[in-house]
Amino acid sequence: MKKEKAALADVNSKRSLWYSMRRHKGLYLMALPGIIWFIMFKYVPLAGSVIAFMDYDIYKGIWGSKFVGLKHFAHFFRFPEFGQIFRNTAILGAYDVLIVFPIPIFLALLMNEVRNAKYKKAVQTAVYVPHFLSWVIVGGIFTTLLSPNTGIVNNVRQMMGLDSVYYMASEKHIRGIMVLASIWKGMGWSSIVYLAAISGIDPALYEAAEIDGANRFKRILHITLPTILPIIMTMLLLKIGNFMEIGFEKTNSFMNSMNQDRIDVFDTFVYRYGLQNLQYSYATAVGLFKSVIGIALLFLANAFSKKTTKQSII
Repeated sequence: MKKEKAALADVNSKRSLWYSMRRHKGLYLMALPGIIWFIMFKYVPLAGSVIAFMDYDIYKGIWGSKFVGLKHFAHFFRFPEFGQIFRNTAILGAYDVLIVFPIPIFLALLMNEVRNAKYKKAVQTAVYVPHFLSWVIVGGIFTTLLSPNTGIVNNVRQMMGLDSVYYMASEKHIRGIMVLASIWKGMGWSSIVYLAAISGIDPALYEAAEIDGANRFKRILHITLPTILPIIMTMLLLKIGNFMEIGFEKTNSFMNSMNQDRIDVFDTFVYRYGLQNLQYSYATAVGLFKSVIGIALLFLANAFSKKTTKQSII
């Protein structure tokens, strides 16, 4: 009986899918180019991960290269700088989750409370613009602002009688600078999701709370935040899934020989060994290791979220 019900449910789901595709074929056709792009550039390249288990020779190709198993993984784990690279990646990833991630939420809450439409649009435009700048440009802006000779920050320090600091070469400050750059570049764009979620809240809830004497802070605390919590948890889980993805372009825009020990991460390591030293198998093994860690963190965070908040993406 159970098998018959399961088979019937499967048939009904297939029928509903085909019915939906026929009824909304225009929407499916619009989505088709994106789906094809995603398959071609996200799923098909996954097959190339097999070279992590080979001594890949670009002239022999995958089929002609020698299978070596976990040789490259073992070599990486014995690498003298493995601990440092792993620690840098974990610390910067933690900063992204603990510091960078909440800022767009606070920004969306603050912008939602602005009643002057012109001022609100001006602020939104100002905070959205940095998203469209490449990390190379952002790195150049921060290098200019923090220059020990001509940077505005050090000029202010000199006016106060303090010595100039070469921030971009300082191991003490470079991680904080990267966090500030990430906040400035991404907070406006990331806040769009939360603003959209807030705009869908029923105004009657706020009106009822106001009648009951709730001030703005209490309305945010007891209505806005609980309502958008599912969106926050979904975005948090996606962020944790990318915990090890610091980004080559971002890191390389701030990295130099004097601060490399503090911000050298898996992405820059893979670039050096994979593209500069042409050690394709070794670099692929490192990238695969990073991806496995990210997937494991995603499943752990998803299980924790499902148990505590009943929200999950898997």
